[in-house]
Amino acid sequence: MTGQGPIAEDAGSAGMTSGPASAASRVPGAANVFVSYSRVDQKRALAVIGGLEKAGFAVWWDGLLEGGQTFLKTTEAALHAADAVVVVWSKTSVDSHWVRDEATHGRDARRLVPLSIDRSEPPLGFRQFQVIDLAKWRGNPSGPEFQAVIRAVHAIMGEQHAPPTPARPSRGLSRRVVLAGSGVVAATGIGVATWRFGQSTGGVDRNSVAVLPFRNLSGNASEEYLTQGIAEEIRLALSRNAELKVFAPESTASAGADISNPVEVARKLGAASLLDGSLRRAGSLMRVVASLTDRESGLSVWTEQFDRPMTDLFAVQSEIAAAVVSALAAQAGKSADDNRGNMKVSGTSDPVAHDAYLRGNAFYALRSGEASLSAALRQYDAAVAADPDFAEALAARARTLVNMTQQYGKAGEFSAAYKSALASAQKAVALKPRLAIAQSTLGYVLLQAGLDFAGARGPFELSRQYGQGDAAVMRIYAAFCAQAGNFPAARLAIGRALELDPLNAGEFNTLAFVRLCERDWAGAADAGHRALDLNPRILQSHSYIGKSLFEQGRAAEARVAFQAEPLEVERLVGLAVTEHRLGNTKAADDARSALLQTLGDASAYQQAQIFAQWGQADPALERLAFARRVGDVGLILLKTDSWMDPLRPRPEFSALLKSLGFS
Repeated sequence: MTGQGPIAEDAGSAGMTSGPASAASRVPGAANVFVSYSRVDQKRALAVIGGLEKAGFAVWWDGLLEGGQTFLKTTEAALHAADAVVVVWSKTSVDSHWVRDEATHGRDARRLVPLSIDRSEPPLGFRQFQVIDLAKWRGNPSGPEFQAVIRAVHAIMGEQHAPPTPARPSRGLSRRVVLAGSGVVAATGIGVATWRFGQSTGGVDRNSVAVLPFRNLSGNASEEYLTQGIAEEIRLALSRNAELKVFAPESTASAGADISNPVEVARKLGAASLLDGSLRRAGSLMRVVASLTDRESGLSVWTEQFDRPMTDLFAVQSEIAAAVVSALAAQAGKSADDNRGNMKVSGTSDPVAHDAYLRGNAFYALRSGEASLSAALRQYDAAVAADPDFAEALAARARTLVNMTQQYGKAGEFSAAYKSALASAQKAVALKPRLAIAQSTLGYVLLQAGLDFAGARGPFELSRQYGQGDAAVMRIYAAFCAQAGNFPAARLAIGRALELDPLNAGEFNTLAFVRLCERDWAGAADAGHRALDLNPRILQSHSYIGKSLFEQGRAAEARVAFQAEPLEVERLVGLAVTEHRLGNTKAADDARSALLQTLGDASAYQQAQIFAQWGQADPALERLAFARRVGDVGLILLKTDSWMDPLRPRPEFSALLKSLGFS
C-alpha cells in the first residue's frame, strides 16, 4: 500500500471596434459592450477595454475580427447585438466617420455611454449627453472616474450598480504594446535574465512573483482547464529562471481565493509582483491579456494584449513569460539577454497533445478519488498518443499510474502498471534530462513501485539540482531525504518549498513528516497544527500530531488526535498503539483487527508497527519479511520510523535495511 510519508490593423479605418460576427457569440450572463475609438488612441482604449472586462462585461472591439471576415458586416452585427456602446471621444476620434457612425447607432438605440480621454468636445449631435471625463484617469478600474463608466453601463441596462472589488489598484499604461491582431511586440530585451534583480526590501524579495490563475472570459465553464493551464505553464517557465522566486499555485490560489485585488494577494503572499490575466476564446481566435502589477506602487508595470489564432497559444505563453522577465529587469534598471529558447513554455508543438495534457492536469488537480485519476490518465494517454515525445505528459502519466495503482489497483494489476509507469518515466528523462519534474517522477516511481532506494537517489538529486524553483519537486525531495535520514538536506528542501508555497497545507504536512523523522516531536506537532489551520480536512496531519504527542509520553492526548484523523489506515494504527499504551487491550485489539479486515495483507508494514509497539518483536519481524516479499511500499519509512525502534537491535532488521539500499 502507499507509504505513510507525504511523499491575441485590419480594415484600414481610422476608428472602429467590433468583435464576434453575431449575437450567437455573446457571453451568457454578461452585458455585451461595444467600444468605439480611434486607432490613434488604441493605448488608452485598451485600458478602457481591460477595465470593462475586469468589471465582468463582455467587450467587443475590432481586435476580435477573424481573418477573412467582412469588416463592415461584422462591425454592424456586433453593434446591433451590444447592450451598451462606449464611445471614446478624443481630438482624433471626433473627426472619425467610423466613430461618429457607431456613436450615432448607440445614441439612436439609447445605448450610448460617451467618455473623453482628453476633454475634447464631442461633435454636433452628441453634446446633449453628459460625457465622462477620463483625462486624468491613470488606468485604475476601481478609480472614481472609471466607476462612473461602469455605473453608466449598468444604467443603460437598467441595472442597479454595485461597485466591484477592484481587480487592480492601477492598471496604468503599458510599457510595451502589442499591435492588435499582429502580435508585434514594441519593445526590446525579451529574454532570460542573467542579472540580479532588485534586492530584498522590507522583508520582500524583489525577485519574487506570483502567477494567478487566468480568468476565463469565454462564457464556457468547460474551458476553465485551459485558462488555468496557461497560467501554470507560464509559472513553470518563470520558475526555471534561477534569479526568480516564483510562488507555487496552491499558495497563490489560497491568497487570491476571496481577494480580487492583486496588490492584496501579493501582500498576503509576500510577493513583490503579481501576474494575472484572462483569456477570451471566439471560434478559432483568442485574446489573451496579461498584466504584471508591482506590489509597492500598486501600478501595472507591464500589460499586453495578444489577439491571435488559437494555434499560436504556445508562442503567446512563451512571450508572456519572457516579457515578465524583461519587465522585472527594467524595474531593477537592468537589461536581459535575448535567450527566448529557455522561455519556451509547452513541451509539445502539437495542439491536440497540449490540450489533452492540460485537461489531464485539471482532472488530476481535482483529487476526488479514482474517477478523477482515471480521467487524468486517459487524457495523459491521449497526449502521449498525439505526441510520443511529450516529456511532461509522459512524466504526468507515470505519476498518475503509480498513484492510481497503489490506491485502487488489484493484486494482479500491479506488475504491469508499475512496468508501464517506469517506462514512461524513463522515456521522459531521456527526452528531457534537465526537466526537474521528470527526474523527480523517475525517483518517485523507482521508490514507490520498486522500493529501489539506491536507484532513486540519482534522479532525486538531479531533481533537486534542476528544480529549485518548483515547490512540488522540492517537497518530494525533502520527503525522500527525510526517509533516508539525510535531515540537513531535508530541512533545506522543505524550507525552499515553504518559501515558494507558504500557504499550502501540504508543505507544512511535509514539514511535520520531516520533523517526525528527525525526532523533533514538538516541531512536528507545530507543523501539523499549521497544516490544519490552512486546511482542516487535510490527511495525515492529525496522525503526525498524534505520533508526536505519543512520543512525548502524552498517550491520552495522542489518542484524541488519532481519533480525528480522516485517513483510516493512519487512524487505526494510531489507535491500536495508543490504546495499548493506555492499557485498553481490547480497544487496541479491535483497532488492529479493523485494520486487518479493511486492508488485509496490504497492511503488512502497519501491522509490523503495531506489533513492534506492543513489544512483540517476532510477529513484527515476520510482517516486515512478508512486506519485503510482496513489495509493500510502507518499507520506505523503515530507516527513520520511530515506531520501529524496538526492532533496531535485531540482526534481521539490519539485514532488511541493507537489502532496501539504506546506507
